[in-house]
Amino acid sequence: MGLRFLGRLWVPLAAAAVLLLGMVQAAQAHIERPSYWPSPGPDCSVSPCAGGRVPTARSLASAVQTVPGSTTRVVCRPDSLERLDASIKRALKSGYDVRPNDHRTLGATQARELKRTNRALFDRCRYSEIQPAVTDSRNNDRVVVLPGVYTEPTARQKPTHDPACDQYKLSTGAYSYLGEYTCQNDANLIAVLGRAPGGGQDPDPPLVDRHGIPNRGACVRCNLQLEGSGVSADDVVVDAGDPSSGNGGPHNSAKDVGIRADRADGFVLRNLTVRHAGEHDIYVLESNGYLLDSFKTFYAGEYGVLTFVEDHGVIQNCEAAGNGDSGLYPGSGAKTAAGRDESVYPAARYSQEIRYCDSHHNTSGYSGTDGSATWVHHNNFYDNALGFTTDVFTAAGHPGFPQQGDLVENNDFYSNNFNPYLANSDVVPTVPVPVGSGMWIAGGDDNIVRNNTFRDNRRRGAMLFAVPDAFVCADQPLTGCDPLKLSTSHRNQFYGNRMTGNGLDFWWDAFPGNSGNCWYSNGTVTTSPGNLPDCLNGKAPFLSIGFGNLGNELELLTCMANLKPGGPCPWFTTPEATAPAASRTAPADDPHHPETSELDDAMLAAMTCHSWQEMTTGQRDHMLAKMAVFMGGQIDHPGARGTTLSNQKATSMLNNACGLSFAGPFKLYKLYARAAAFPLQLP
Repeated sequence: MGLRFLGRLWVPLAAAAVLLLGMVQAAQAHIERPSYWPSPGPDCSVSPCAGGRVPTARSLASAVQTVPGSTTRVVCRPDSLERLDASIKRALKSGYDVRPNDHRTLGATQARELKRTNRALFDRCRYSEIQPAVTDSRNNDRVVVLPGVYTEPTARQKPTHDPACDQYKLSTGAYSYLGEYTCQNDANLIAVLGRAPGGGQDPDPPLVDRHGIPNRGACVRCNLQLEGSGVSADDVVVDAGDPSSGNGGPHNSAKDVGIRADRADGFVLRNLTVRHAGEHDIYVLESNGYLLDSFKTFYAGEYGVLTFVEDHGVIQNCEAAGNGDSGLYPGSGAKTAAGRDESVYPAARYSQEIRYCDSHHNTSGYSGTDGSATWVHHNNFYDNALGFTTDVFTAAGHPGFPQQGDLVENNDFYSNNFNPYLANSDVVPTVPVPVGSGMWIAGGDDNIVRNNTFRDNRRRGAMLFAVPDAFVCADQPLTGCDPLKLSTSHRNQFYGNRMTGNGLDFWWDAFPGNSGNCWYSNGTVTTSPGNLPDCLNGKAPFLSIGFGNLGNELELLTCMANLKPGGPCPWFTTPEATAPAASRTAPADDPHHPETSELDDAMLAAMTCHSWQEMTTGQRDHMLAKMAVFMGGQIDHPGARGTTLSNQKATSMLNNACGLSFAGPFKLYKLYARAAAFPLQLP
C-alpha cells in the first residue's frame, strides 16, 4: 500500500505500541535497569575461567567430595530426609516427570545412591535458608538444597522499595548494580550477585552501544552451582508467594523475583522448582555463561524464566506454566549471528539455546523481545494463548533492535487456545496476544522456522508482521533503529513445517517494502494472503516483496489501536475449532474486516490491485460503495460532482485491469477515475 495509507496507519499503531508498553510497565513492580551484553571471552582472573562458554553441571554425588578451591554449603529442613524417602518411594513405583512430556523411571541402584548422598549432605547441613548460604559463597562454590519448601523468611521480611535504597536509583528509576548488590533482597527472595560493584560510576543515561559491561567489578561468586538434591525438581521448592497455592494460583507474591543471578558468570541452577514471584520466578541478567537444567516454574506475575542480555546460555529439561506474560523469555540475547558486530563476534553462533522444555498454560509460551541468535528446538508449546512470540515492542532499555537470527526447529506448537482474558481464568494476563495462535514474529529479521509441527491452533499457526522503526525509537537513540526506515520483518523463512488442524496455517501482513520472506515445502496449507511467496523453494528470496494486504493490515490497525478485551479486536475471543476455507483472509461476514469496517479516504486512496485480488466479493462491494461516495464528491465548480460507476461495471473493469501481470501496485482509485471518465467504453 502507498505511503499516504502508511502515514495514517502508523499513527494509531504507534499509539498502540505505547499502550502495549504501558501495560507491561504498569505491571512491573521494579524497573529493569539499562543493561549490557557481557564481553564474550572468558574471565580468567578466576580458576577455572568464568564464562566464555556454557558451564558444565557438577554431579550431585561429587558434592560430598573434597575439592580444592570449592566449598559446598548445604541447606535443609528438619524433614528433608523424610520428604526424600517419600519421593523415592513414589518414583520407584510410578516414576517421575521431568516435564509433562518427559516421564522417567528411577532404578533401585539410583535410589540407594541418592539416599546415601543425601544422608551425607544432611550431616553437613548448616543452613535452613538458601540466601545466607549463597551470600557466604565465593567463586567455584556450591549450594545444595535438600528436599523441602523454602519461603526464605529472613529475606522475605526485608523491605521492598526501601527508601534507604533510593540513593542507588538511576535516572530511569531502576537500581544500579551497586543498588542490587547492597539491597539484594529488596526485590529478590534469593539473589546471586556474581561480581563486586565496579569502582567507578555507571553511565547514566546508559550508553547507546551495549557491547561490554561498563564499570564491571571482579568475580566474587562466579562459577556458582545452586541445586536441589531430590529425585526431581518437585522435591525442592522455592516459593516467593503463598505456599498454600501449591503449583497453581493465586501467587500472592512477597517478592518480585524468586531467584536472581546477576553478573553471575558460569552460573548453574538445576533440579528445583521456583514459583509465585510477582514478576519473574528465575531472572538471569548480564551473565556470561549459564545453565538452567531440570527445573520448573509456576505462576509468576510476568515470566517463569527471564534471561536478559546473556551470552553462552542453555535452558533445558524444564516446565513453565501459569505465567502472566510468558513461560520462557530470552530477551535481548547477545546478537552473535545475523546483524552482529563482527569486531566483537567474529564468527556467527547462537548465544542462547532452549531445548527439551514444556511451556504451557501461560499467556505466551515463549517471548523474546529483541531476543536474537537463539536456538529453540525440541520443545512443546501448548495450552497457551500464543505459543511463541519474538518481537521488537521495546524501549531503549532493551538492546538488540531489530530482533534477528533465531533458529526455531523441531518443536511442537499445539492447542494454543487457552483464553486468559476470560473472567474465570486462573492466569492473570499482562500482555495482549491473539488467542488461538501457535506463533508470531512481530518485527523480526533473518529467522528460520523449520521442521516444526503446528496443530490445532484454532486461529492461526504462524503469523509474521512488521513493526516500523518509528514505533520503537522515535524519541530515543537506539543502535540499529532509524525512525525513517522499516528495519523489521525481512528475510524470514518458513519451511519443512507440518501444519494440521489450524484455523489458518500462515498469515502475513505483506507490509509494503518487506522483502526476502519465504514459505515453502510446508505441504498443503491455508494462507492469508493466498499464494505466499515460495522464492523458488527458498533459492531466490529477492522475489519476495510486500505490497500490502488490506484485510490483514486492517486487522492489525483495529487490534493495535484497541488492545483490550471487549473491544473491536477479535484476538481476545476463543476461536471455534472449525478451520476456514483455504487462502481466505476472513469470512465474508466477519465484522472486523473491510466489508463492514469504515474505510476513510486515505485507505481508499491506498488500495491497489494486490488489495483487489485478495478481497472477497463482500469486501469488494463494500469498497466500491465507499469508492462511489469518494469519487462522486463535490468538485470545485459549483454544483459539479464526480462521475461514478455501477458496481457491475467497476467490478468488470477492475477484474480486467488487475489481471495484468504488472498491475499489482496500481492504485484502484486511479483506475476507477480513468474508467469513469470514459464510461461508454466499458462493457
